[in-house]
Amino acid sequence: MKVDVARLYSLGWKVSGKLPGSVLRGAFGVVADVSWLRHGSGVVQLEKNLARARPDLDPRTLRKLSRAGMRSYMRYFGEAFALSSLSTEQVDARVRMVGLENVLPVTENDGAVILALGHLGNWDLAGACCTRQIAPVTTVAERLEPPELFEEFVAFRESIGLRIFPLTGSGDVFRGLVRAARGGAGLIPLLADRDLTSTGVEAELFGLRARFAAGPAALAVSTGAPLVTTIIYYERLTGARRRAAGSPWGIVIQFNPAISVPSDVPRSEQVRVVTQAWVDELGEGIRRHPQDWHMLQKLFVDDLDPARYAATLETAG
Repeated sequence: MKVDVARLYSLGWKVSGKLPGSVLRGAFGVVADVSWLRHGSGVVQLEKNLARARPDLDPRTLRKLSRAGMRSYMRYFGEAFALSSLSTEQVDARVRMVGLENVLPVTENDGAVILALGHLGNWDLAGACCTRQIAPVTTVAERLEPPELFEEFVAFRESIGLRIFPLTGSGDVFRGLVRAARGGAGLIPLLADRDLTSTGVEAELFGLRARFAAGPAALAVSTGAPLVTTIIYYERLTGARRRAAGSPWGIVIQFNPAISVPSDVPRSEQVRVVTQAWVDELGEGIRRHPQDWHMLQKLFVDDLDPARYAATLETAG
């Protein structure tokens, strides 16, 4: 029997906000554990990726880490489904920001900051908070199938205050991002730890070659807007903050110091050098919080199908 994914997601957004938080967390916890026990292809790939991040772990500890990773991943979905029903006070109580001195001087002077993100923590919750507390958020969304599912995701993200450019099918996305970067105060977070096009950049993550989206570095090189690696991870809440948040979980948004675009290398190499710089910082963040890295897909070159990888390189060339 074919599962109607779009309908399931639509139901999730309609129902989740009406459930008590404990019930919602329990339900998604069960989904996480069942998925982990089934040990399907996504969990297998997650464990491969985590083994690269933490090669010091023995197989048993790695399995425990992947279970924590699936619980973190399903926590993200449960929170995302209920996010639009939260009050601004609940959203703010769930978010703690570190390194604001690396972004506020820019946005307070009518400038934009590009944020290089990995699939860590809850980026939707981060966006909902940042677009009110710091500056308007503009980002890119992967076009999902079926179209109804993509439309649900866009409607959800717009409902929490984000401006969305579809990755494909809406004209020149990069040109729109350039306009946003030059259009006044704003944040431009880009999930870039996976290349979804044939125009990605290869860089080393944990000493291995992997493919990343060129967007953050290319945008910084083209516009001069500062590029800030941003690490998002979960933390346990207690006391008054837990009561205000209505949840035992919150997130930390860590804004690193801006990455400089080197002036002593050819412009054709600047995107590669800047990409490697933010990937190095991302890797350090993943090592510290591996359970919150929601990477169930292939990104390391060693995992890619050789024929498809060669075709990607040929297309990019």
